[in-house]
Amino acid sequence: MKERWVSSLTLPYEPSVDQFTKEKRSEIMRSVRNQDTAPEMRLRRALWSIGLRYRTRTRIENAKPDIAFLGKRLLVFVDGCFWHGCPRHYTKPAENAAFWSSKIEKNRARDARNNQALDAKGWKVLRVWECEVEKELERVVDSIQMRLLKNEGAGA
Repeated sequence: MKERWVSSLTLPYEPSVDQFTKEKRSEIMRSVRNQDTAPEMRLRRALWSIGLRYRTRTRIENAKPDIAFLGKRLLVFVDGCFWHGCPRHYTKPAENAAFWSSKIEKNRARDARNNQALDAKGWKVLRVWECEVEKELERVVDSIQMRLLKNEGAGA
């Protein structure tokens, strides 16, 4: 750890890990997409190519699913590994760690609340990680098809 000389006191100083200014980092974070992300688009194309039709940009019980099969009452969320804290790929940022830890926990708590509210209203929720879409697309598509068939068999 480096030390910095400040008004005749030597204080521990941790150099900033972020290579961007605060303003530039804010601009970058504002530009992060919250819909039509690359993993979401990849999954949607795969589902469309096998004849599955769905809705996007819909709000149901205060939740915004990425893909909604309204007639089958199935909602699919493609959760980003960073924003939702993927157990395999999430790494805590070095800068402002307390803020990010709190932010990710709040996202997870909101997801759990939304899942419960949707379930209570008769919706089935399927959450997949963006890394699963990128690396195991066929398995993800198969799991969605199985869920749709299960919902059909249950008379939904």
